[in-house]
Amino acid sequence: MKKQLTANELRQKFIDFFVSKDHVQISGASLIPENDPTVLFTTAGMHPLVPYILGSDHPSGKRLTDYQKCIRTGDIEAVGDPHHLTFFEMLGNWSLGDYFKQEAIAYSFEFLTKWLNLDISQLSVTVFAGDDLVPRDEEAAQTWESFGIPRERIYFLPREDNWWGPAGETGPCGPDSEMFIDTGRPSCGPDCRPGCSCGKYFEIWNDVFMGYKKNSDGTYEEMSRKCVDTGMGIERTIAILQGKKSVYETEVFTPIIAGIERLSQKHYGDDEENDVSIRILADHVRTSVFILGDQRGVAPSNVGQGYILRRLIRRAVRHGHKLGIEGAFLGELALIVLELYGVPYPELVENREFVLKELAQEEAKFSETLAKGEREFEKMLPNLLKGNSRQISGRTAFKLYDTYGYPIELTKELASEHGFTVDEAGFKEAFEKHQEISRSGSEQQFKGGLADHSDKTTALHTATHMLHKALRTVLGEHVGQKGSNITVERLRFDFTHPAPMTAEEIQRVEDMVNEAISQNLEIVCETMTLEEAKEQGAIAFFDSKYGEQVKVYSIGDYSKEVCGGPHVQNTSQMGRFKILKEQSSSAGVRRIKAILEK
Repeated sequence: MKKQLTANELRQKFIDFFVSKDHVQISGASLIPENDPTVLFTTAGMHPLVPYILGSDHPSGKRLTDYQKCIRTGDIEAVGDPHHLTFFEMLGNWSLGDYFKQEAIAYSFEFLTKWLNLDISQLSVTVFAGDDLVPRDEEAAQTWESFGIPRERIYFLPREDNWWGPAGETGPCGPDSEMFIDTGRPSCGPDCRPGCSCGKYFEIWNDVFMGYKKNSDGTYEEMSRKCVDTGMGIERTIAILQGKKSVYETEVFTPIIAGIERLSQKHYGDDEENDVSIRILADHVRTSVFILGDQRGVAPSNVGQGYILRRLIRRAVRHGHKLGIEGAFLGELALIVLELYGVPYPELVENREFVLKELAQEEAKFSETLAKGEREFEKMLPNLLKGNSRQISGRTAFKLYDTYGYPIELTKELASEHGFTVDEAGFKEAFEKHQEISRSGSEQQFKGGLADHSDKTTALHTATHMLHKALRTVLGEHVGQKGSNITVERLRFDFTHPAPMTAEEIQRVEDMVNEAISQNLEIVCETMTLEEAKEQGAIAFFDSKYGEQVKVYSIGDYSKEVCGGPHVQNTSQMGRFKILKEQSSSAGVRRIKAILEK
């Protein structure tokens, strides 16, 4: 009978065990490395400890233990099955130049069999098989054998299975030894072994032995300072201890799933299609709360970890709608996550208001996008039904994506409901063509003059349109853009006007732009002909440079202008607008330099 150990109990039991072995508990690191804001941690605590692995003394000593937040986003689309997660917790212990393989394996064996009471007959392990660069790990195998694991349950596997690192091209690395529990399921075939995807073997722990350093020439040398880093996933471990078939059946998910059931009136376990959406929603809202609530929490954006967050939130919203949930719902589910994890991760409670505010804003924004896309699809449907083909063209699917932000996955779902398929290859071709056009010169075509497409530059580009509108309002409609140049630090905007602006006019323009920014206006992009754009009141000053179809960016009801992009999605992403200088550029042309302050 499996031990019914909860996540909280496992977390505490692990820490107590290693503290009893003279380890010092250290606090969990941020998900977002301070020196690289574009990525998220994927392993428990490895990155902040690298300097100590290389030789520096850690202030807490040589034996450390911790529980750590981890993010895995390389296979987001796989989430939805009973096992994949984007967020998980990792228990870990480290030896920084102290004990090595024999002691690390001894600790693992003792914790699994004495503290967790696992049956040794269910335990199998893997070790590094060796190759031309590094020899076979007989020491690890013999150590496991000395604790009673028979040779037939010790598997020697290649580098892709039992080797860690280095984190970059060079640095500390080494073989590992992984521990698996036999679930009792029948083998899938004669080659079934730990690591097989059939589900017979359930990985529970991994000991990494960093005894090597990889050099720039590809060779490996043994390090005099050998270190150990281990990792045990909490969700997977409690699932096997509780005899559950899935991590989604454990108490770290059941309260979230109960909340989804209440909101959707769908019962988990009744319908597999609904179950997939419930698992995706449960996982993604939990992950989003942890990213937002991190010590260095970030807001949704179009780059780096902000983009990962936006993708998770939008996928959660889409599957919530698919389940039939009406109105805003992410906040209610987020409160459940905060209640579940507020004690072990107090930073979540400290950042509670930020978490709820950002979720609400992103949910509202994307819900509107979904509604617009659905309305446009319904408009297209009569003509689609009249045709002989039952395939929606890639160009049509891309228009829904490019103009309304409608995900291709949702277009496929809507198409399927009406007996259509989508030309995904055509969509990909249209998408890649659009990317190439954007890369090769939207700035030249539309006088954008952007240094790059970073968040700061994009925000400043949006500010030029708002400045343009304010100038035409304050000075008169004779004002027209003559050119612009934008870097990550500032914008430069040239416009027609016969005289220097007064201090009062400059202040009025600045105030008008900031007033519009403070209204958190959504920026919407639509594709149409130049004639249609002008009929809608869009400003367009470079007629000879535009193609057959143009993009029209509307900043709420504030302004509407033909432009090649890029723009922020909402003025709340911009900051405070400040004019630095107004001066002459040439005869009849004035120049403004301005910045956005945080």
